[in-house]
Order: sequence, then C-alpha cells, then structure tokens
Amino acid sequence: MTKNVLDWIALILVIIGAVNWGLVGLANFDLVATLFGEMTLLSKIIYSLVGLAGLYTIYYLFKK
Repeated sequence: MTKNVLDWIALILVIIGAVNWGLVGLANFDLVATLFGEMTLLSKIIYSLVGLAGLYTIYYLFKK
C-alpha cells in the first residue's frame, strides 16, 4: 500500500506525539510545552493535530 502526503504527515505527527509522551512518562518532560509554551495557542494546535493524526492513523490501519 502506497502512502500519500496525508499519510506521511499523520505518521510524523503520531511519532512526535509518541516521543513527547515517552518523555513525559520517563523524564516528566513535556517537549511541546517546553518549545511552544504551556497550553499556548500554538501548543494547543500541536496537541490537536497530533490527536487528529492519531485518529487518522486508526483509519489508515483499516483502510484497504
């Protein structure tokens, strides 16, 4: 199955989210909050995009 641009963007965002949660769990360090501020508009947008990418990845998992 070939990946289109949206598939790649979603995959990259899911990886960013996974790394961020890994850092939170292992080191109590939120990289997104450190880089963009704690719950600023930009960090909320990033968190929202990562969440949407996660939902899209569920769809991608089941699409033929």
